[in-house]
Amino acid sequence: MIAAAASAASAACPRSVGVLGGSSYVGRSLLPELRVSGCRVVAFSRTPEACADADGIDWRGLPDRNSLPLAPVPADKILVWWVALMPIWALPDHFALLESYGVRRIVVLSSTSQFTKCNSSSRYEKDLARRLAESEVEVQAWADTQGVEWIVLRPTLIYGYGQDRNITEIARFIRRFGFFPLLGSAGGLRQPVHADDVAKACVSALFQSDVAGWAFNISGGEVITYREMVERIFRALQRQSRFVVVPLWGFQLVMISLRLFSKYRHWSIEMIQRMNSDLVFDHEDARHRFGFNPRVFTLSSDDVSP
Repeated sequence: MIAAAASAASAACPRSVGVLGGSSYVGRSLLPELRVSGCRVVAFSRTPEACADADGIDWRGLPDRNSLPLAPVPADKILVWWVALMPIWALPDHFALLESYGVRRIVVLSSTSQFTKCNSSSRYEKDLARRLAESEVEVQAWADTQGVEWIVLRPTLIYGYGQDRNITEIARFIRRFGFFPLLGSAGGLRQPVHADDVAKACVSALFQSDVAGWAFNISGGEVITYREMVERIFRALQRQSRFVVVPLWGFQLVMISLRLFSKYRHWSIEMIQRMNSDLVFDHEDARHRFGFNPRVFTLSSDDVSP
């Protein structure tokens, strides 16, 4: 039954795809990618009016949880295909919405952080890793119960368009202070993956018939050290690389001060220590199964914009 529904939707022109989290920075890449692929896109947001000028995108409001349960939509409004870009632990709040639209296949973003932070001494980081892992299990159990084909994608460090919380924060620090502090050699390996490549992976996995029921790690096309990653941010900002090597106790003092501000209350010393830890994930399965082919770590001016 699922295969028949998916086959019928695939044969339709254009295909209709529902998107949760379309206003995110990965959504900025995904929505036009779906349009280029010939899809009709229905994106859901809590503030659809703020997104209404997006070219060719049908924006709709997310229903309030108090309005549940939801009645099934008419047959001509069914959305078989879905991509969920919101934090995976928020997705269960929208199971009823997905069911009301007749979902039969969904691509969900998770994160490799469930592996890199599961043994952290930071309670916040350990809880994040646990939520990611438990949410994957919950989503998969729901999908199996409802007869929905699922694919989970776990990106590494996502960057792009000056909206991420990693590359952009580093660029902001460099822009303000003119240097960047490092712990030791900062030789830990990284594989940053661009939001555009994550979006392409979502589209490829969504319409690849033989990947249902699989979770894939998706990483960048190049392995570089943490220091080299920061050097490239300097170059993208058209600045000379300037580093200051700071001892661990120095970072600890800074962390104590930063935690006085709500924006930094979850920062931990382990974030600093990971400068020298390898956070590398092979994406060969994704390349083999649905042609994932990410770029090397390159930065445009948009990627480091404030």
